[in-house]
Amino acid sequence: MQVIVDASNVAHYGKKDGKPSLSKLLKAVEALEKLGYHPILIADASLRHEIDEKEEFNKLLDEEKVHQVPAGTNADHYILNLAEEEDAKILSNDAFREFFDEFRDINSRRIPYSFKGENIVIGSSAKPKKIKNILQKISNQTLSEFEKKGYDSYKLKKNKKLSGIAVAKEAIDRISKTSDEGIDSKIEGVFMKIPLFDKVMKMVEDAEKTSDFIIFVLVSPRDYRDAVRNAGNIAVTVGDRLKLDHAPLVAVRNDLFTKPGTFELNIIYSDEILEESPFDVNITINDHDYSFVKKNSRNIASTVAARLGTWKFPIVSVKPSMLMEKPGHYDINLEKGGDK
Repeated sequence: MQVIVDASNVAHYGKKDGKPSLSKLLKAVEALEKLGYHPILIADASLRHEIDEKEEFNKLLDEEKVHQVPAGTNADHYILNLAEEEDAKILSNDAFREFFDEFRDINSRRIPYSFKGENIVIGSSAKPKKIKNILQKISNQTLSEFEKKGYDSYKLKKNKKLSGIAVAKEAIDRISKTSDEGIDSKIEGVFMKIPLFDKVMKMVEDAEKTSDFIIFVLVSPRDYRDAVRNAGNIAVTVGDRLKLDHAPLVAVRNDLFTKPGTFELNIIYSDEILEESPFDVNITINDHDYSFVKKNSRNIASTVAARLGTWKFPIVSVKPSMLMEKPGHYDINLEKGGDK
């Protein structure tokens, strides 16, 4: 791996009244090479005028063993930008705080150091921060890939407050497209009549064959169990209120776009639902995010299935790649699924 050496920072280490030290720079290069790194020395324009061994330093510049920042360029910004472009580490004790808003997670890129006598001690960079919402980003890109292949997805993310009655009301309103006065008390009365287990099971079996609607209830993974408990009551309530010949099938799905304590509905005509996912999902990702994304691969599959309207989940495979070193980097490919 490449390590950009902040030459001015290293040369000035421990300097009080003396001049910046070329010896410290050379010690840093030697130590990094022993650790298997490829050091790249970057110096600001003033260092050549201040350093103790000017002639030797200028020779290194001429031989391009040290690179000088272009005139009029901020050296810190240049180093950070180069490190990001080359995906390199930075040897420096400069925290670069003024650039935190522009460059992501500088501390995971920066390697601190110290000197004990004439010897340099190379420290360790901080662990990279987890990329916020990476699961949502992966799910969103996956759905976009499906759309490129002609499959529409459900996009609403209103995050309405979750309760069994609220889900039933929303489903009735969406299916009937009406808002009858006095509906609330009627719904609550039906909803509280909890069906017997065997009735619920028979209802599910019948619904798979004869229901006009499939109601996907999209919830946060935290709310999945509670939502499943209400699925039978929701189906009976909606069926009774709308006087359907067969109660709709209510399928609860984990959805990574839905906040805890809220829900969204994707209601599909039974004859429009896809039994199998037309494609499986292959995710190639950096080592840092691999375990987290792998652990949540089923939630990604559930999110994709619920928003596409497929009964069975796509197979989501997650593989690490040494070529992706930055946290947050990933690639998505769809592979023919279902009956291949």
